[in-house]
Amino acid sequence: MKDSTIGSWLAELGDRTPTPGGGGAAALLAATGASLVGMVSSYTTGGKWADREADMLAVKAESDLLREQALALAAADAEAFAAVGAAYGLPRATDEDKAARRTAIQAALRGAAQPPAEVGRVATRIVELADGLVERGNPNVVSDVAVAASSAAAALESAIVNIEINVASIKDAEVADGLRATVTELTGAIERARGIVERVREGLRG
Repeated sequence: MKDSTIGSWLAELGDRTPTPGGGGAAALLAATGASLVGMVSSYTTGGKWADREADMLAVKAESDLLREQALALAAADAEAFAAVGAAYGLPRATDEDKAARRTAIQAALRGAAQPPAEVGRVATRIVELADGLVERGNPNVVSDVAVAASSAAAALESAIVNIEINVASIKDAEVADGLRATVTELTGAIERARGIVERVREGLRG
């Protein structure tokens, strides 16, 4: 994704190809939210914002890092999905083949749940940064804080679905329970993101 144009990547997303898919789309949503957080923090430096410039530069630096992490996770998600497909394609002619295939599938499913979980963690941090910009960010771009939060919320919802589709087939109860706990954490971040949007809207309505 990182080296593609937005147009070409979206065209590929719309094609009948295994990847990119919903996992990559979730990562792009997170990256969008991170970029908007970075933009708002950049507009809150210098002049009358000098008293908070150091904080805003730190937000900008972290948002840039989060954007790069999200883009890397899009590639990781595609690789994990390919591994699942390869595992399901293993031979099952003998009992040994079948056992090896089952083991490979479970390993691949566990691996496939990790990129969306990480996307969710990235999106959660984006929500946290956006929260701090509602009151402290440049009010001329406060609507962009809301869009950042909305993008992060969409990334979180997408990450949850992508985790859950893998959890449904994971046999290891400990791993599955850990992923369900992650889903619970991400759900809380969605509510926080929605609260940010509502606070911005209330402020705009006066």
